[in-house]
Amino acid sequence: MIPAKRRYMTQAALISLWFNVVLFVFKFTALIVVRSLAIATDFAITVVGLTVSVILYNSLKLSTKPADLVHNYGYGKVEHVCEAMEGIVLIGIALIMSFQAVGTFFHPIHVTFPFLGLASSTLSLSLNFVGAFYIFKLAQKSSSPAVKAEGLHYTLEGFISTAIACAFVVTIFLRKSPFASFEAYVDPAVTILVSIAISIPSIGLMKQAFVNLLDVSIEEPSKMETIVRLALHADSYCNFKDIRTRKAGHRKFIEVKLVMPRDMSFARAHEIVSGIEKDIKDGVPGSEVTLTMIPCAKDCGLLLDNKPCPYLK
Repeated sequence: MIPAKRRYMTQAALISLWFNVVLFVFKFTALIVVRSLAIATDFAITVVGLTVSVILYNSLKLSTKPADLVHNYGYGKVEHVCEAMEGIVLIGIALIMSFQAVGTFFHPIHVTFPFLGLASSTLSLSLNFVGAFYIFKLAQKSSSPAVKAEGLHYTLEGFISTAIACAFVVTIFLRKSPFASFEAYVDPAVTILVSIAISIPSIGLMKQAFVNLLDVSIEEPSKMETIVRLALHADSYCNFKDIRTRKAGHRKFIEVKLVMPRDMSFARAHEIVSGIEKDIKDGVPGSEVTLTMIPCAKDCGLLLDNKPCPYLK
């Protein structure tokens, strides 16, 4: 694995971990003082985020381990497991808080100290969006799906904190208006909206993680780059076929069969194939390329017409 990518992944995990620690402290303090279901939901998401940050840090360390006798293709898929776990837990929190919010509509609870809740939510949204900005930058540099999922998590938390901050603003204004009786319904209403906001991207995140665990092929630009690199060496081999690709976390696996002249020496064929492998790796960063040599069947038009093979140079 490229050392720079490993460094970017580690940096992202540490940023996520420390930002979640700070958010945990602030939201826990606000939850004790402010009686708000929305803050409870936000705090629960942060607890999940903190737990996932610890898992993410250890998962990324595991995913960078080289292949061994037990895992011949390495440990890259642990990143997709981390994605799936985060999606499942967030959906669970959304369902639980939605049921709680529906119950609160029938037994309204007035929020205490809304100004403190507003301050806490404003700080939370600031930290979340700053964290998301840096994590997404590192996700782009490392090509790690787990780091990208964590960036999505921070963005989601940022929008949730924004919605909760707006709810506290509405609560403060309602308390000083003729519609003060509606104030108790703002908190559960926002909680339901937040739960929906959590569920939609979390379902997509979980679905994508499971698709990746089923050995989905690499993205189209990388496939096309592989074909372009093969085309650059078209005068060195007879044909190529059976291109197979798959992803495992940030790692990409590419397998191709190259048809080589039957009368070419093994040493020369190996030299050509090794050069093509290196070229594909350079064109598709983070890839592991396996080219299998197979001999031609001597059934091309040139050989049938007793003409020399153009690939034997």
